[in-house]
Amino acid sequence: MADPRFFAQAGPFTLAALADIAVAKLSPGSDPGLSLSDVAALDEAGPTQLSFLDNRRYLAAFATTRAGACLVHPDLAGRAPAGLALLLTPEPYRAFARVAAAFHPDPIPAGGIHPRAVVDPSARLGAGVVVEAGAVVGPGAELGGRVWVGPNVVIGDSVVIGDETRIGANASVSHAIIGRRVRIYPGARIGQDGFGFAMSAAGHLKVPQLGRVLIGDDVEIGANTTIDRGSASDTVVGAGTLIDNLVQIGHNVRIGRGCVIVALAGISGSTRLDDFVVVGGQAGFAGHLRIGAGARVAAQAGVHRDVPAGAEVGGTPAIPMREFKRLGAIWRLQALERLKGRKTQDDDKDK
Repeated sequence: MADPRFFAQAGPFTLAALADIAVAKLSPGSDPGLSLSDVAALDEAGPTQLSFLDNRRYLAAFATTRAGACLVHPDLAGRAPAGLALLLTPEPYRAFARVAAAFHPDPIPAGGIHPRAVVDPSARLGAGVVVEAGAVVGPGAELGGRVWVGPNVVIGDSVVIGDETRIGANASVSHAIIGRRVRIYPGARIGQDGFGFAMSAAGHLKVPQLGRVLIGDDVEIGANTTIDRGSASDTVVGAGTLIDNLVQIGHNVRIGRGCVIVALAGISGSTRLDDFVVVGGQAGFAGHLRIGAGARVAAQAGVHRDVPAGAEVGGTPAIPMREFKRLGAIWRLQALERLKGRKTQDDDKDK
């Protein structure tokens, strides 16, 4: 159960109402009027709480749960303990996301500018904007309705931020146009200079970075992630893309819609990710690459060549995942053979 000191609480909701929210069907015999107060994990839930099963590894916990109700795929409904009310859905985890958001809606701050915030008179603020203590909003900036600017945030000159975007404490945004409902988490840096130099033995000459950062609607940018502005063209993040903490995105990178980029990934300048690419943690990309739509890049992969649409790659340098797994099996066998050989030598020495 979520700690009420940190999370807003709504409800209770009836099972019928939760079925509507989850886009799920009640199992036969379930009481539509059952009142539920919160969500909880299978092994922690009580009779007034709702849980979910989305992974067969938790079937044992499902079989013994004390939850009042559970979201579950129809194929697994027969494994439920007697008396457990079921909400049947082919996508239990997505259904759980909807229900959890209903029980714990995002807080809605009261509009207003904190006395210790600094907002330039030429900035334009929409209705319901919140600017917290220590934040700075620069000249010509435009903040849409219900934008929430956290403590010590810096919004640079002429930045545009769409409705209902939230910016976490100590983040900074410059040279950027940001869409609606974007989440920028604490410490993120958006729009700073790209890493561009004309290199020479006589000394490296800084190349002016004259592009912007363009961020689409419904994007998430994790804590301490950095997105450099473009050098001549723009750095672009497409709508619905989710970027984890501690990700580095270089200048002129173009990221499509619905991509997922996991923590500690680094994308060098002018590389392009088409729509719905998935990038594992600590993966790295050389510059000027094209990663096709729907491609999947494994954690710690080092990508030095273009990746076709729909491909799965892993390893350094990155190769097709099937080949990478085959090589991994060979390497393990070779290692076992070496260990076996050493053991035989040691046994011979003992004789």
